[in-house]
Formats: sequence, structure tokens, C-alpha cells
Amino acid sequence: MRSGAKAAIVGGAFLVVGGGVVYGGYEMLAGDDSSPTVHTQAAPKRTGPPSGDEVTKTAQAFFDAWSKGDTAAASVLTNNNAAAQTALAGFHDDAHVDKVTITASPATGATVPYTVKAEVTYEGKTAPLTYASQLTVVRGLTTGRALVDWKPAVVHPQLKAGEKLTTGAAKNPEIEAVDRQGRVLTKEKYPSLGAVLDSLRQRYGAKVNGTPGVELSIESGDAGTPNRTLLTLAKGRAGKLTTTLDADVQAAAEQAVKRFDESSVVAIEPDNGEIRAVADNRKDGFPASLQASVAPGSTMKIITAAMIVQNGVGGADQRVECPATAIWEGYTFHNLNDFTIPNGTLTDAFARSCNTAFIKPVKPLTGKHIAGTALGQTARDYFGLGQDWKLGGVKSFDGSVPESSGVETAASYIGQGKVQMSPLDMASVSATVINGGFHQPIIVPKDLDGRELATAQPLPGALAGQLQQMMHAAATNGTAVNAMSGVPGPKGAKTGSAEVDQQGKSNSWFTGYGNGLAAAALVQSGGHGGDAAGPIVAAVLRAG
Repeated sequence: MRSGAKAAIVGGAFLVVGGGVVYGGYEMLAGDDSSPTVHTQAAPKRTGPPSGDEVTKTAQAFFDAWSKGDTAAASVLTNNNAAAQTALAGFHDDAHVDKVTITASPATGATVPYTVKAEVTYEGKTAPLTYASQLTVVRGLTTGRALVDWKPAVVHPQLKAGEKLTTGAAKNPEIEAVDRQGRVLTKEKYPSLGAVLDSLRQRYGAKVNGTPGVELSIESGDAGTPNRTLLTLAKGRAGKLTTTLDADVQAAAEQAVKRFDESSVVAIEPDNGEIRAVADNRKDGFPASLQASVAPGSTMKIITAAMIVQNGVGGADQRVECPATAIWEGYTFHNLNDFTIPNGTLTDAFARSCNTAFIKPVKPLTGKHIAGTALGQTARDYFGLGQDWKLGGVKSFDGSVPESSGVETAASYIGQGKVQMSPLDMASVSATVINGGFHQPIIVPKDLDGRELATAQPLPGALAGQLQQMMHAAATNGTAVNAMSGVPGPKGAKTGSAEVDQQGKSNSWFTGYGNGLAAAALVQSGGHGGDAAGPIVAAVLRAG
């Protein structure tokens, strides 16, 4: 650039004054031999949170560049240039989104909400696209500049790491999922079924003779994970798929989980294992109802009680000790508020959820203890847990009760340690108790694809009767009585709470049966089982 030229770009790109160029706070002066002399006159790097003015201006500059399709300019305004440029380019090239208008709302601190309005066009098919999201402006660690904190959700609120938006012929043919009475199930009417319906479509769309349409969807990059449809530009022909779900019970489950954040519930018909409802209310969209793998707390005492009875170290009407505390290999376990039950039975201990009575089950006079493999064996042999359940096109976690030793054995008896369950698993446990035997849960009929189902031994008659006695006591005069008060009988239940590291409040668990259904619920950080998970289960059971 010759002497005398003047130019400027706002935003710190470069400034030419006379024969000198100031770039990023550095001045380069051209000499007669055109060799630059560098004078370091850098402005001090800014620190601390971005000001309100910086937040507003940075966000607006980013929105302006994004809406114009200038991915390079938009991405340089983020703290992850490469990832942002790839995602924003894909927004146009892969998702075929154009005519973008972004309207920002007033910032709250460093967070700026906004609405995107655009069009998606693919092979002559066009549909409007509207959604809301938000971004956060942060201080760049190396530059000190105010930058958009890059996350996939900046492009679309449902996007996660490793995912992208794509528009084209749908990956899988469409389905029309119906409940067991032929009533249509849609994710619009039953939002919790979104992930379930996507999975069923992936597995059975072609099998029920559906044809693909044209869609904007979220592609995970994992072949085993179905695309999530965001917008349909052209419909295909939907193949009819009959599920085991019940629209009335599903509607009750959808309403029930709205009462508590981070909650999930599953309902099963005990005499055939058919899933009648699946519902989740979680910010992350994770189907915890089917796939959670967390400690089940005292709901595990159903299986522990079965282990005690089957190993001959106790019975429903047999006297047990329920002291305030119990010591196992130097570790002290407590009852809630250190309560005691003087001269009580195993049924009393179960109904009131006495930890200490279940931690060291000992047969009077013999001092016989139970091996660390017994709980897992009981879970597999009688409750069908840990056997790779095939529900039908839908992923699930089917429980884990690993071999244990030392303190972990005692912890596992009360649903802590390494024991992990999902609401589906604990609903199945209650179903097994009232039915007298295990039926593997399913969500589509077995004859649709001939898949092999897990099996288990029937509960011996004496064992089934004692477990039903204990669960009935908990539901009628124990820790579950308030939640189960309006549920028609015969009924039974078990409450639970599970402590989680670095979580201030325990997870709330509840499982039970009544009115022809069995159900279980989990409320993350919900506290006592009867307080949060209990009302959810009761509401679903009443809809049976």
C-alpha cells in the first residue's frame, strides 16, 4: 500500500494511516527498503467478565454474519473458530437453510436469547423453520476479546456434540405408531415418546412398508442412534406399527412427570410384561425411564428380601433386629434419623425401610451370612435382570448387580454401591412380585420380528406370597402409604432414596403395583421416595 493511503476496518482487523499499518494494536512502519520496523504498542488485554455493551455488540455482530451466511466472519467471533465454521457452513450446505433472520432479545447478564426464522429448501420442496435458542458471551482467554462461547446448541438448541443438521430424503421410512387399541401416538401429543418413536421408526419403518419423506433432521453420526426429525418438507407414506403402549396410561404418565423436574416413569402390565407407558421430563432429553443406570436405593430391598428368604436367613414374619446403626467391616450404616424398630419382623422392617435390618441378615443361632454373589444371582434367576432385554427397537438398561465384597456387599443390600437400575427395571421387579413370575418387558409384539426374550424362574409360591405381604404392608401402613392411598388394590409398593456423590439431595425412587399395573419412577434430586417419585407412580397406577 502506497504512502498516503488510508483505510480502516472496525473491530480491530487493520488500520492504515499514512505509511503505517496498525494491526491488533501493533504498528508496522514501512521504510525505504520496504522492510517493516515493528514497534510493540499493544493495548493492554482486557480481563474480567464482558461488559453489557460488549455482550450486546458481540452477539449482534455474530448474528449479522451468521444471517448473511458469512461463516468465516461469524466463526472468528467465537472461542472455537474451527468448530463454529464447520457447524455454520453445514447449516447452509447440509441443512439447506437460507433466508435467515435472527432476532435477539435483551441480554440477561452474559446470556443472549434469540429467535431464528428461516427457510429450508431441498429439491424444490420448501418449508419455514422457526426456533429459539440462546448463547453466552465470554472473555477470550488469550485475546481478552468478548467472544461467543461456542456450543452446538448455538446453531440449534437440540444439537449436541458430534451431531449435525441435515436435510434430504429421510434415512428411515415413516411409521404411524398406534397403541394397543389402535389409537395414534405422536410426539406432538405425547412429547416423552419422541425418542421412542424415532427408535421404532429406525428399526421397523421398512418392515411395516413405510416410505421416506424429505426432512430436516439431527444426525448423530452413530449408526445405532436414529436421526431426530425437526421439520418435514414432504411426507412419505407411513407404515402402521402397533405398540404395547396405552394412550390413556401414557397421557397420565405425561402429566405426572410434569410435577417434578428431572423425573421419569414406566408402567408395565404384570401378567405379560407389555409396557403401557414411558415418560420423561428432563432438560437433557435423555430417556432415563428406559436407559438410566443409577443406584435404586431402598427399592432394591424387594430383591434383597427375596435373597434373604431364598437363602433361609429370614422370612416375612420372622423377627429381625432394627437398631439405629449397623457396622459392617468398620463402616457404620444408619437408618433415616437413626430410628429403631423394637421386636419387629422383616415385614415391619421392609414397610418402614429399615436399613440396618437388611444390611446384616443373620439366621438366629447359626450366624449364617450370605455370599456376595447371592444378590446378583437372585436378581438374574427370579427377576430376569442383567439379561440383555430386547424390548423391540428401543434401547434399554436391564439392570446390573455385580459380585461384591466387603462394605460394597452391605451397601448393595440397600441399593447403593455398584448396583444400578432404571425405572423400567424396578417396574419389572414390582410386576414380577404381583404376577409371581418374570415376563420380559416389551414395547412391540414379539411376533413382529421373532426376537428372543429373556426368561427367569417363577417365584416359588412361598416367596411370592411373602414379597407381596411386605410390599402390601409398605403401601398400607409403611413409608408408601400416603402416595398409595388412592390406588385400587390389591396393591403394594416400596420407597427408596439413593445418595449420589456431589449431589446435595438424594434421588427419589418409588415402585409399586395396583389397579392391574406395575410402575416405577425416578426423580433426580427429588429427596425421599414417597415425596416425589411416589405421587408420579400413584397417578400412573390410577390410570390403569
